[in-house]
Amino acid sequence: MTTRVVALVPAHDESDRIVETVASLRAIEGVDEVVVIDDASRDGTGSAALTAGASVLRIPRRAGKGRALEGALRRLPPATVWLLADGDLGASASGLGPVLREVLEGRADLAIAVLPPAKGGGFGLVKRAARLAIRAASGFVAREPLSGQRAVTAEALEACRPLAAGFGVETAMTIDAVRAGFRVVEVETDLDHRPTGRTLQGFRHRSRQGLDILLAVLPRALGLR
Repeated sequence: MTTRVVALVPAHDESDRIVETVASLRAIEGVDEVVVIDDASRDGTGSAALTAGASVLRIPRRAGKGRALEGALRRLPPATVWLLADGDLGASASGLGPVLREVLEGRADLAIAVLPPAKGGGFGLVKRAARLAIRAASGFVAREPLSGQRAVTAEALEACRPLAAGFGVETAMTIDAVRAGFRVVEVETDLDHRPTGRTLQGFRHRSRQGLDILLAVLPRALGLR
């Protein structure tokens, strides 16, 4: 049976990093295709991704991360393994190779990248809340509960669908995969992406992230999912 690996990259206004991100993902051994989901970018992200060799799905109105991924999965042909990556990883995206290998070599159904401590990040409140939510809902103790950098088998991903909206997608995916009995591991990497920082924009981002996580966790905590 042929193994098909597709890297799926949700991106909004990432034209300055998307070319390096795509090129680095395409260079990872085992990756057959890179698909960039251009979530209503205004800066030419989609065009830049095309020139770098990616397939591009364009969303005319902002969907948010979770809905962008879910919409792409409904449109794309099946894959054996999906490699999820953020558009701002740049050249460091090549560091996802070890994460992908955990799944391809049969040691995990969902492998999650653990990133080095971010410089200039926030206070970690949202991360701690997500970590507690995952542990309470599934028993899994996550080091990197918010990491969007992950490799997952088609079967494990299907058990997590429909994906949670917005920035709740990662927390919900981890909970759903563990509850469904799939093997979830975390892998240390040397990835790097743009920190949100302790600015007004950064705090707005984390507030949105926290709300999305709450909306994703609530139905799972109440037994509605």
